[in-house]
Amino acid sequence: MIQKKWFQIPVLMLLCMVFSLLVTGCGGSAKNATSAPANPTTEPATTPAGDSYTIEHAMGKTEIKGTPQRVVILTNEGTEALLELGVKPAGAVKSGVGDGWYPHIKSEMDGVTELGDESQPNIELIASLKPDLIIGNKGRHEKIYDQLKSIAPTVFSTDLAGQWKENFKLYAKALNKEEEGKKSMAAYDKHVEEIKAKLGDKANIKVSVVRFLPNAVRIYQKDTFSGVMLKDLGVARPAAQDKDNFMEVVTKERINDLDGDVMFFFNADYDEKKGGTKNQQEWMNDPLFQNLHVAKKNTAFQVNEIIWNTSGGIKAANKMLDEFVTFIEKL
Repeated sequence: MIQKKWFQIPVLMLLCMVFSLLVTGCGGSAKNATSAPANPTTEPATTPAGDSYTIEHAMGKTEIKGTPQRVVILTNEGTEALLELGVKPAGAVKSGVGDGWYPHIKSEMDGVTELGDESQPNIELIASLKPDLIIGNKGRHEKIYDQLKSIAPTVFSTDLAGQWKENFKLYAKALNKEEEGKKSMAAYDKHVEEIKAKLGDKANIKVSVVRFLPNAVRIYQKDTFSGVMLKDLGVARPAAQDKDNFMEVVTKERINDLDGDVMFFFNADYDEKKGGTKNQQEWMNDPLFQNLHVAKKNTAFQVNEIIWNTSGGIKAANKMLDEFVTFIEKL
């Protein structure tokens, strides 16, 4: 019996020691589990918690987390805004004339995925780019807004007539680059003042803006891309164009509404038929046109439609200012 008790005591002590070690080990494991995140992949390392901002736009409010890195842009004027702010889009709608990109931005668009027409972008292709921000326009894309916002946070401007400056500021906010946007607008304003200084008294001349389409002629008024710049420069407009509207279609019965001290015109040539140019030649060869002041004084100047009308962004705006003063200085 004595030998039996001597054997039981060490066994009991050994069991206690093992139990103690197990408890200590389990306690250490529990401590480590509570200090580590349950799922470390759910929080992106580059986006601190709460680093988000809300943008008010044409379709309501949109929350954006972090600074967008893969941006899809669905307007041509928006493409220029992104490039001005140092952002190369992941995808963009093609330029309004022909295929690909406008000549004045082409060198900056290498590697950008073309998403189809501004009026009908390819939604499946947009989704495949996995954007973290989509920028569009209510007038162009309202019907597909719900589809777009299901892909990524989506911000829409309201209009594309004479609102390029308001839109630029909205896009800068959406991109989390508001300060950079302010610098770009300050540079534009400085450019305007430099051009005004060059104009001097010539700013008092009446400037007409006309677009020849294959089957129509338009006079462009103040709520247009070119109209904004002319207003910024303080130049006068003919009575028929001195209105806070977009444009009017005119017939030859109103051909006098094309006149001014100077007429800048551009042609809408959508294909090799060059219908805009043919219509322009037919109108300008008409005796009624030849009787206008701009015809008699040879002050009807053809300008680049891309720069003066269809591109519609900040880069084109600065180019238009330079093109405008080049013609006016020759008068």
